[in-house]
Amino acid sequence: MKKPTFLTYEKATLTCMVQAETPERIKELIRLSIPEGAEAFGMQFCRLKAEYRNAETYRELFAFASPYPTYVTNYRGEGNKGKTDEILAKELLELAECGATLCDVMGDYFDRCEGELTMDAVAVKKQMKLIDDLHARGAEVLMSSHVCKYTPAERVLEIALEHQRRGADICKIVTKAETVEQQIENLRIINLLKENLKIPFLFLCGGECHILRRIGGELGCCMYLCVHEHDAIATASQPLLRDVKTIRDHLHINR
Repeated sequence: MKKPTFLTYEKATLTCMVQAETPERIKELIRLSIPEGAEAFGMQFCRLKAEYRNAETYRELFAFASPYPTYVTNYRGEGNKGKTDEILAKELLELAECGATLCDVMGDYFDRCEGELTMDAVAVKKQMKLIDDLHARGAEVLMSSHVCKYTPAERVLEIALEHQRRGADICKIVTKAETVEQQIENLRIINLLKENLKIPFLFLCGGECHILRRIGGELGCCMYLCVHEHDAIATASQPLLRDVKTIRDHLHINR
C-alpha cells in the first residue's frame, strides 16, 4: 500500500479537522466526513481528554483513518495546560511513532513569543533537532506560526523562509485581514510565497475578510482546513467541508 502523504497532490487537499474529547467522537466525525469528500484528517490531540492520551489510542485512531493521511497538532493550552514545550515535543514524537503522517511544530517551540516564531539560537537548534527526529520516525513536518494579526507581505515571506530553513516540509502561517485592502494584500502574499518557497505552504487568514480559507488552495496553498460541522469544539473560522469541496471543484474545473 502506498504510504499516505501531504506532499503529493493534484488539488489542494481537503483536510477535515476532527477535534474531540473522546476517540469515539473523532471516529464519528471521520465516518461523517468521508462521504462529503474528505481527503485527509487533522487531529488536535490537545483537545483529547487525558485518559485517552496514550499510544494505544493513537494507533487505533490512525488505523481508523487509514488510508487517509493524518495531520496532528499538540498545541499549548486546552488539555495541555501546565506542560512544558519539552513535554509537548516528546508527545509529538510519540504521535509520529504511532503513525501520524504530518506533525505540527510550532515556530516558537522552546521559546514562547508573540507571533510564534522564535529567533533564539538555542530554541531554533532544538526545533531543528525535533524536526530531524520526527523525520527519522517517518513523519512529515509542518511548522506553524499563528501570528493572528495583519502582517505585511515581506514579513510573511521572512517567516516562511525561516520555516523552510529549519527543515519543515510544509509552512503554515495564520494572519488576519480586517479590511478589503488587507485581504487584497494577502492575495499578493500567496503569489509571493509561490515564487519564493521551495516547500508547500498553507497561508490562512482570520478576521472580517477570510476568503482565503475558501479559495486559498486554488491560488497556491497546499490544503484546506475545514470541518464537518461547527460543534462546540470545532474551530469557528474553518469552513464546512461540503462547502469548500463545492468551491474547490468548481474553481478547479474552470481553470
